Amino acid sequence: MDFKEINIGQMIEKRVAENFFKCTEDEVEKMYQAKSLDTEILLKWSKLLDYDFFRIYTQHLILYSPPSAKKEQSKNKKSSLPQFRKNIYSREIIDFILEEYST
Repeated sequence: MDFKEINIGQMIEKRVAENFFKCTEDEVEKMYQAKSLDTEILLKWSKLLDYDFFRIYTQHLILYSPPSAKKEQSKNKKSSLPQFRKNIYSREIIDFILEEYST
């Protein structure tokens, strides 16, 4: 390491590549072009960039998933998985409407 000529950006880039994703620059470039990513990788990107990429899929489910035809049957079945209620409006839309209403 040359402490006389410091390029901190390159050092950060090298450290992130070594420890966070454990992959090459080419593999990162492939991730940029990928239509889908493994959830573990997506979670790492979300943490690194401080952005909830999973929210995009949640919004997709809210907007485009068909209503459940077996709603009554699912009420009677118990699952060990958490149950999520499908909202019609996203948090962003609710906040926007409330802000418009208050002004």
